[in-house]
Amino acid sequence: MPRFSVIVPVFKVQGFLRECLDSILEQSYRDIEVIAVDDCSPDGCGAILDEYAARDGRVRVLHLPENVGLGRARNAGMPHATGDFLFFLDSDDTLTPGALRAMADRLAETSDPDVLVFDYARTYWWGGTRRNVLAHVLADACDGTASADATHSDGTHSDGTFTASERPEILDLLMVVWNKLYRRDFVEREGFVFPPGYYEDTPWTFPVLLSASRIATLDRICLNYRQRRQGNILSTTSRRHFDIHDQYERVFAFVDSRPSLGSWRGRLHAKMGEHCLDILAKPDRLPPSAKGEFFRRTAELFRKHRPAGTSIAPELRVLEGGYTGYVAKRQAVRAGRELARRALAARRAADARLVRCRSTLGARRTPDPDLVLYSAFSHQGMLGDPAAIYHKAREIAPHLRGVWVVRDEETARAALLPPDVEYVLLDSPRWHRLAARAAYLVNNANWPGGLPKRPGSVHVHTHQGTPLTYMGVDLLDKPGARYGLDVPQMLRRADRWDYSLVANPHSELVWERAYPCHFTSLRTGSPRNDALVRADPTHAAAVRARLGVPFGHRVVLYAPTRRDYRRGGHVDRIDLARFAEDLGAGHTLVVRLHPALADGPARGLGLAELHRRGVVVDATDEPHVEDVMLAADVLVTDYSSLMFDYALLDRPIVVHADDWGAYRASRGAYVDITAEPPGHVSRSYRELAWLFASGTWRDEESARLRSGFRERFCAYDDGHAAERVVRTVLLGESGWVPGPSTAGGPPAARSADRDVLTSS
Repeated sequence: MPRFSVIVPVFKVQGFLRECLDSILEQSYRDIEVIAVDDCSPDGCGAILDEYAARDGRVRVLHLPENVGLGRARNAGMPHATGDFLFFLDSDDTLTPGALRAMADRLAETSDPDVLVFDYARTYWWGGTRRNVLAHVLADACDGTASADATHSDGTHSDGTFTASERPEILDLLMVVWNKLYRRDFVEREGFVFPPGYYEDTPWTFPVLLSASRIATLDRICLNYRQRRQGNILSTTSRRHFDIHDQYERVFAFVDSRPSLGSWRGRLHAKMGEHCLDILAKPDRLPPSAKGEFFRRTAELFRKHRPAGTSIAPELRVLEGGYTGYVAKRQAVRAGRELARRALAARRAADARLVRCRSTLGARRTPDPDLVLYSAFSHQGMLGDPAAIYHKAREIAPHLRGVWVVRDEETARAALLPPDVEYVLLDSPRWHRLAARAAYLVNNANWPGGLPKRPGSVHVHTHQGTPLTYMGVDLLDKPGARYGLDVPQMLRRADRWDYSLVANPHSELVWERAYPCHFTSLRTGSPRNDALVRADPTHAAAVRARLGVPFGHRVVLYAPTRRDYRRGGHVDRIDLARFAEDLGAGHTLVVRLHPALADGPARGLGLAELHRRGVVVDATDEPHVEDVMLAADVLVTDYSSLMFDYALLDRPIVVHADDWGAYRASRGAYVDITAEPPGHVSRSYRELAWLFASGTWRDEESARLRSGFRERFCAYDDGHAAERVVRTVLLGESGWVPGPSTAGGPPAARSADRDVLTSS
């Protein structure tokens, strides 16, 4: 008996069907059966299904003699299912890699609940991807480990399961059938079936969730929900949308048949009103002549099922009046939005005039020599090179007033700025006043385009590491990599730089080529890397403890970068669970995604779930990447610029370059990292696993390669970069060099004695 029975109803999807079936059959977890129901599809779907059944014994095909609709096609497949769990997958959607394995692991962890709810992402026909906005509901409920006896204060049992009454927010998720697994004997015992008509998922999902005694969640994107440009029946204009009323009648009939569920009537009543009004508000759902009738039918249903004594939410009170009042309210809302839009446009125009006026006045002011403005990563907080300079300035030049520019109050809180750190909100009146007065502006990203270069002010640009891939004007020949970037505007902003900090001769040459502007290169080293040069074992141990790394474990840091040849930038190059297992006992795999991927769906494709289960450690949210590097014993990366920084620790580096050709073609590279690597290079997962299994990752050849790499790319990092910037730029101490008592750093850095600090 298979673990999963995947039921796939099929109708007029021949363009998507192969992709759907491949996503199922190519899963690493193979204990499944696929029951494909050909709903008398008039295209080539039936032949495609027969082709797959002929070559894979796990596939069975039912050819229905007539078209019965989505719900009844699912019903037709259920009697043929023999698996422990039922999974209804629409034939134009796809599973993500590793989804079935993650589901099976979660079911085992939660001792086979009645229902498992997992996450999904919408994938759009134009290539975009957006994760379910209520994913936090799944994450909050994904807690617990062993037995099902105790109940936590948050309503979750100690095995991670719960009931709908314990977590009613589970009903706020999209009421669809395909984001859940259902224990087959639970479905058969309760007699659940799909009704005919549109919105057939509604009278299935509500009864299932309300009846389940044990529900579990999986905080992982397991399914790509295809948003078709055309072809979605719920997006077509039709009177069939009136079916929603019959479907909610079935929901209330189910509740009436079970007195114990009576307390849910109020919540279901509100859900019904919201759902029907949402359909009515969509311009492409109902024929114009049917909208008044739909409203009246909804209002009748709303009155009929309103529980006695319940209050009505303000947004639903429109159903207590007539259709004319509803139309008037909709028009008022639209008029209000237009007025708000015009008011915002007028306010922005006024603000622009005010900024121009302030710029004119500010240009006449003498800069305050003790005022320094700092920003990092587009105003995300006290991070990176600017943070290192700020801390050193407070230490050796406390008279300097350092102010951090942050995007908003939420960013200020998220950045965890200490109470004694002064900050200002971007685009606030105070920001404009300070920007007009500051003598020094330090940033690792460009300041907003509206900030003029004040006479007498000094802009210090620190960059964000050593460049491996094309930057600035070099991107003009790489249309995929510069998608969404305005290179001429980028150069206009770079024209404000007075100084560009560099860590090595390579960076100096690249920045002067990529940004043909009138700045001076400062051979200072990277201030944030001072912490790596002066590596503190005590601090590293504290970071390991904070990350939850067991004492004595070897830490393998995996830091992949984004891909320009894939929309969204995320490509799974390594099966993280497999890699963690292959590393073996005594190892902890720490993963840090590229910042551009931190807020996208990348973490939901398995990383968050593996972190929760303790398979890997997700360090993406660690604010200081230097801390993560200090905690690691070895770095595995593809083409992340972290390798240039990590080399300062003189610890092994492995470059996993299985798609180097595609990456280099799409992005461009200044260095062939496979020909001049900082350590061994793997071109397949098999090679990567062998490097660690054999111990080759830390052999003499690895050390030799790392030494040459450090000599080339760590030349100016000696542990005094931040102090060098403070003394030579902010304090104007000409020709400052570290004294004999402070000399240090790696051999490459110590040998880079400089006679000349700057290069114009």
